[in-house]
Amino acid sequence: MVLSDKDLKIALKSDRIKINPAPDLKVQLGSCSIDLRLGNTFRVFEHSRHAYIDPFKKSISNEVTREIRINDKEPFIIQPGDFVLATTVEYIEVPDDLTGRLEGRSSIGRLGVVIHSTAANIECGFRGHITLELANMGKMPVALYSGMRICSISFEQLTTPADIPYYKKKSAKYVGQKGPGESKISKEK
Repeated sequence: MVLSDKDLKIALKSDRIKINPAPDLKVQLGSCSIDLRLGNTFRVFEHSRHAYIDPFKKSISNEVTREIRINDKEPFIIQPGDFVLATTVEYIEVPDDLTGRLEGRSSIGRLGVVIHSTAANIECGFRGHITLELANMGKMPVALYSGMRICSISFEQLTTPADIPYYKKKSAKYVGQKGPGESKISKEK
């Protein structure tokens, strides 16, 4: 069961779902989702400096990626074929009995930009800023701005609360993330 706009308002008001800063419901609330905004931090891949990515190398971020911060009203230009990590402005806490579904906004997709490659599921018990996997699939560069509505999240009711929500998993690598987190697959070795 997907939560409706009415259910989302109740869940936000009661702090069942926590989003900080609080969304402007007049602008960000859809009939069954909440729009999230693009943050000002990006992680770009240094593809001209490295021949390949070794996912089991201890530190991917310090070698293969570089963090970029943009100022308000300054565009981040995503080139055709580029893949970058970004983050949401909003910090989210998902309760143990809901799961989130992240989707790109149609208006952004029509520019050729997709917001996730594989990470559409926001697990029950997730706490942190959502890392976005942005890719420009079009043939023209696209300017992205901090604070623009970039994606939406909907919530589905689980049949029962999870025994081990994300924040309690020993293998949870992204709990409390603040910026666009690089892959931590090397911790699975």
